Amino acid sequence: MTPTIVVGGALANKLGSGGEAWVRLSWIRGLQQIGFDVWFVEQIDDPSPERLAYFDSLVEEFGLGDRAALLTAEGVVRGPVMETLVGVAEESTLVNISGHIDSAELFPRFRSRVYVDIDPGFTQSWYAAGLPGARLDGHDHHVTIAERLGQADCPIPTCGLAWKTVRQPVVLGDWPVIESAGLPRFTTVGSWRGPFGPVTLDGRTFGLKVHEFRTFITLPTVAHHRFELALAIHAADEPDRQLLLANGWELVDPSDAAFDPARFRAYVQASAAEFSVAQGVYVGTNSGWFSDRTVRYLASGRPALVQDTGFSQTLPTGTGLLAFRSLGDAVRGADDIVARYDEHAAVARNIAVRYFDAEQVLPRFCEQCDIR
Repeated sequence: MTPTIVVGGALANKLGSGGEAWVRLSWIRGLQQIGFDVWFVEQIDDPSPERLAYFDSLVEEFGLGDRAALLTAEGVVRGPVMETLVGVAEESTLVNISGHIDSAELFPRFRSRVYVDIDPGFTQSWYAAGLPGARLDGHDHHVTIAERLGQADCPIPTCGLAWKTVRQPVVLGDWPVIESAGLPRFTTVGSWRGPFGPVTLDGRTFGLKVHEFRTFITLPTVAHHRFELALAIHAADEPDRQLLLANGWELVDPSDAAFDPARFRAYVQASAAEFSVAQGVYVGTNSGWFSDRTVRYLASGRPALVQDTGFSQTLPTGTGLLAFRSLGDAVRGADDIVARYDEHAAVARNIAVRYFDAEQVLPRFCEQCDIR
């Protein structure tokens, strides 16, 4: 009998974010790839017609059929009825991305529950402060993508939990290498501020991605290459948008670049390489956090020049994947990618194959969490 896993996470809740969709879809598809019968369950407070249509399109596109359900406080609005879901849960492990599933009717019925933390630093600080957003309680295993959590130089609290680590999985067949066209163009997709506020740990406050980006605002004027951002930036941050433009950044509408998984993949693969900074808490805590988005660039054979969060201590850097801490590091990295592009591109794909392939990452995850 094929073992069953239910992935809990957000698709409809992330309307218009194809990159976020790929995070959840890569877990679903990766677990399917290694032999599990995979279901997907999502909870939503605002089942607007647009969100429902987005959910339906993804379920159809990725062949989830009657194994995907969307829940509200009133009950199931898409997919199998609750009685069916409860029956599945009793024979399944819940892989709960960001603790998304907390339904009182469904959550306790799972045979086992695994919390997957993709926002390290935020999650643990919320939990330590007694805030409800972390949703760590009630799980049998706690897993994080912060590979250096628990190390002496990583101040993110463990909250008394025995954290295991996992790398962001990618199904390599979903991200084939295609030839890069045109002059080198560094891109990324993201939000100027992100959904969360600053984090304070041990009396030190860590800023947001916007604060890190401002440190590197002059990069295009110094490196003299093309840098493009598919950036969600609020109207209140218009001075920052103007500052980016004044310093040579090219800005594109993230809805055009990344509204759904297909557009996100096309945008990544039409790029030559990635350049991106990280949230301050990832950087300042030396957490080892590594972006799911960067994994997609690497898998596509696109070199990545990304701000070091401590991942340089666990992953190979220098070719294909370049880590920077300073503006000078970033300039030298961009120059080197342009000068040795074909070599960097080949190594980028090899890094994805060696370190992020779902067929390697997920069996280890299952073994750690006693999923079989």
